[in-house]
Amino acid sequence: MNNPFDFELSLSFPINRPRRMRASRSIRNAVARTRLGLDDLIAPIFIDGNINGVMEIESMPGVYRYSIDKGIRKVSDYLEQGLDKILIFGIPRYKDEVGSEAYDRDGVVQRFIRELRGTLGDRILIFTDVCMCQYTSHGHCGVISYVDDKYKIQNDKSIELMGRIALSHAEAGADFVAPSSMMDGVVYAIRRKLDEEGYVDVGIMSYSVKYASNFYAPFREAAESSPEFGDRRSYQMDPRISEEAIKEALMDIQEGADILMVKPALAYLDIIKIIRSSFGYFPLAAYNVSGEYSMVKAASKLNWIDEKKVIIEILFSIKRAGADLIITYHAPEIAQWIKEDHELFQW
Repeated sequence: MNNPFDFELSLSFPINRPRRMRASRSIRNAVARTRLGLDDLIAPIFIDGNINGVMEIESMPGVYRYSIDKGIRKVSDYLEQGLDKILIFGIPRYKDEVGSEAYDRDGVVQRFIRELRGTLGDRILIFTDVCMCQYTSHGHCGVISYVDDKYKIQNDKSIELMGRIALSHAEAGADFVAPSSMMDGVVYAIRRKLDEEGYVDVGIMSYSVKYASNFYAPFREAAESSPEFGDRRSYQMDPRISEEAIKEALMDIQEGADILMVKPALAYLDIIKIIRSSFGYFPLAAYNVSGEYSMVKAASKLNWIDEKKVIIEILFSIKRAGADLIITYHAPEIAQWIKEDHELFQW
């Protein structure tokens, strides 16, 4: 039998060898199309109105809840590391049926934003989560009513309150508000409220494509936001359907969103790619969620993986799929690794 590679010898033009473009780190870096840096990262932070100090989140090793003063110190550390974007989640002092601390001007998030602005000024870009789940006594993302002993989310009442939450964050000094409830019309309700009150320059990063995912479990411990009954499948998206992502993203664009988001990220790289391909002109964020984070930490603890290399590979995959920004709990450790090794994102 002839050598299967003999055909090369009969060709009159040079054979392209992709391996030539992988021969050294300098060559690989020269032709790499996917770039990743600290400017691409948003660091989530949990601010707890019930503690005085710092409390580690058991299911998310290395992630903590902070009191307001400790949170200010932590964000100051982020800036020194080169991280200048945060996404704030609040754990309230009290909960009720309508999540009233979420839009209380003296709520934990609102107080934190004001103190952060007073301390760090405009050096930090502040994104705030706009939802009700961690503020409501029932743990759902909106107002509920009961009909024949069954609960139902009241969409229109909920988005009215989302507008109030967003306004209170804007008044405190937020740069972007990030509605995460998946209520229909929530982006429009927020945009209208902000514009009516003169906050036309406050942007909206919408959780445009948010799936009803099991990867959120550690976050629900962190934010104390688990539903007391039922689940969120009636208002978050079905993982079995990809085409609906285009519809949801388009609706948010039409309603006034400034940045789109896909959540979760790692298990939905195909969705990130779909949204990037469909709306290439629009900024796109992806949320590398708590379950994705905790799986890496658990495997690393058992020495099953090289934690640093796996995290970098995951983030490259999210960028390669099309995300401009990545919300990730790995951000602070990545910043530290870069400080220790400037070639961290090289291959």
